[in-house]
Amino acid sequence: MTNLSTNESAELYQLPPLGNNPSSQSSGTNPGSFANAPAILPGTAGAKTYSSPDTQGMPAPSDKTAWDFMPDDWTLRPGYESAYEQAEAWQPPEGFEPVTQLESARLGIVTEEMQRVAEREPHLTAEQIRDEIAAGRLIIPANKMHLGYQLDPMAIGRASKTKVNANMGASPVSSGTDDEIEKLRWAEHWGADTVMDLSTGGNLDECREAIIQNSTVPIGTVPIYSMIIGRRIEDLDEETILSALEHQAKQGVDYFTIHAGVLREHLAYVSRRLIGIVSRGGSLLAKWMIHHSRQNPMFELWEQICDVMREYDVSFSIGDGLRPGGLADATDRAQLAELCTLGELTERAWRKGVQVMVEGPGHVPFDQIEYNMKLQRTLCHGAPFYVLGPLVTDIFPGYDHITSCIGATAAGYHGASMLCYVTPKEHLGLPKKDDVKQGCIAYKIAAHAADVALGIPGSRDRDDELTKARAALNWEKHFELSFDPDTARALHDEDLDVDTDFCAMCGHDWCSVRISKEIVEFASGKEAEFSWDRAKVSAALTDDQQRILEQRGVLSPDEVHRLASKTKNVMGAGDSKAACHSDVTDSDQAQKLQEMELVELDVRQP
Repeated sequence: MTNLSTNESAELYQLPPLGNNPSSQSSGTNPGSFANAPAILPGTAGAKTYSSPDTQGMPAPSDKTAWDFMPDDWTLRPGYESAYEQAEAWQPPEGFEPVTQLESARLGIVTEEMQRVAEREPHLTAEQIRDEIAAGRLIIPANKMHLGYQLDPMAIGRASKTKVNANMGASPVSSGTDDEIEKLRWAEHWGADTVMDLSTGGNLDECREAIIQNSTVPIGTVPIYSMIIGRRIEDLDEETILSALEHQAKQGVDYFTIHAGVLREHLAYVSRRLIGIVSRGGSLLAKWMIHHSRQNPMFELWEQICDVMREYDVSFSIGDGLRPGGLADATDRAQLAELCTLGELTERAWRKGVQVMVEGPGHVPFDQIEYNMKLQRTLCHGAPFYVLGPLVTDIFPGYDHITSCIGATAAGYHGASMLCYVTPKEHLGLPKKDDVKQGCIAYKIAAHAADVALGIPGSRDRDDELTKARAALNWEKHFELSFDPDTARALHDEDLDVDTDFCAMCGHDWCSVRISKEIVEFASGKEAEFSWDRAKVSAALTDDQQRILEQRGVLSPDEVHRLASKTKNVMGAGDSKAACHSDVTDSDQAQKLQEMELVELDVRQP
């Protein structure tokens, strides 16, 4: 075996080209992201901004942007040979007033919504946001009517942080308006950046209006659901389609999923699939086309649909009606044929001045995710990609928030701009409140992991702060910096309800973090900001923390009551160090304190 010196080893193992460091302070020893750094182009972030390096054989980015698909009545000013991403080059028709964020960006205007997005995405300037919108790589879904309520503008695109959508909605057998408003607030609390109302039962109009008026995040819908309430899909006609879209746009819906890419000629490709069409909108339109022997009405009405959406600045989420419903049908001819059509529809919408994002699969084997993301980048010219999952295996019903967030992390790293959450109830039933929480958290993990890997500036700062708190064994700071402090505190206190300077997993003698702190040369965990001078008994668990432990099914009711009822006086800590601090030399003594039976308090007494 060859022995290498430290210098020889460093020369042997060369790191890939580095992009941005996701830590604004360059904390720690991590060299930084291996992803592509922002391209240095005037006025724009570039097609490969915050993208994964292409694996050999991946489709190259499109050489076109939304600037290549301008309205027919706009003209190039004299003296400009190239119109590429130059607002000064374009002359709109006389008397033209911009209505959408895309049209304002094309004129070089920074809107109030762009300014707000820049405040929320501090790694981008308002001018960069404007230029990314003009290029078609970023959208601000903000219906003019919704802006009159509580909407806080946000952005979806490769240059911005990866976003998470939460689906909800009443069905004919479950839930109602009040339940959906509660789930909306819950989803917002747990970090959903947008919410889709997919109601198919109850009072759809009332539910949608209540959600829009109560939401701070953009709201999306699949309008065909409401179009067929009280009628057969075969009876759907042009007037119904356009009037329903107009109505929902007036209510304030921020983005519509329109399944216009499912063409009549694509249906022949579905026959060999194991599970056919799993998109509700896609299957309904397929049935309509077969019944009428006609082309998809959404495809044929595309320009009229664009006119309705432009009036209110409703963004497209061009639907993937032929997305695969199982690994066996992924990346097949039907899916890819539809994706080609979605690219065409993107171009047509840009010509009408409407903002666009594109929806994607679905169920995809892990090895095919990068290809799917980068083929969309090519065919749809960098328009934001909004994907469901994808799920990387089909055999874990009840755990599909996990199977899908694995795929979602890869999708976010390889090119998706927004991830549609999947809850534990996926494939099984309508998600309830806790399912919404579990889905949101799984997808916040995926989105955040992708942002750190992509090197988005500052995306790792909170991670580094929590690492410093762990190094100092500062439990309160540790919980404060965690995404879900209640759960973190409850799980800690299940085993050890004293905030010690060692961890409950290892115990005093085996705690490597405590040992590292004692090695002077390491200087680990010694930052003044995170230091604390004594162990203390943690406060009683809150009702929420108690419920967390009850739902785990690990502790008995008596044990949960013991944890919820504990107080500092019961432990006898007072203002002195607790007896399981690291100056206890007898580890058995520390363990006894952890395991001792506490006196139960009668919480019913006044």
